[in-house]
Amino acid sequence: MEFASVIETIGTSIDGVGVAVIVVGALAGTIRFLWGLSTRQEFAATYRRYRRGLGRAILLGLEFLVAADIIRTVAISPTYTSVGVLAVIVAVRTFLSFSLEVELEGRWPWQARRTKGRGAGSDQVPQTST
Repeated sequence: MEFASVIETIGTSIDGVGVAVIVVGALAGTIRFLWGLSTRQEFAATYRRYRRGLGRAILLGLEFLVAADIIRTVAISPTYTSVGVLAVIVAVRTFLSFSLEVELEGRWPWQARRTKGRGAGSDQVPQTST
């Protein structure tokens, strides 16, 4: 077996893992969502957990898919055309990842996480007495 076919097989396997992560995450999230509805949990909270779990599964699956593309492109045919196509694919998937991150967390990935209560990064504004 030659090097190119081994790398292609590895890339295809990683693609499969990425797709499997998305599918399994979607199925598990849907089952948890339906279970939450059947046990009469609050719909809004159950729905938020469902969206968050589904988004995380998609993000993780996208990471595997990008890794597979990088492995195949860099190891097999590092031409300017293939690297350009890879750059476009990575840019689109990165945009999707950022969009999902904003949707899930309500902030950009580089923004500090807000905590409840007082202290650094707090949502609360200290009150002053007048």
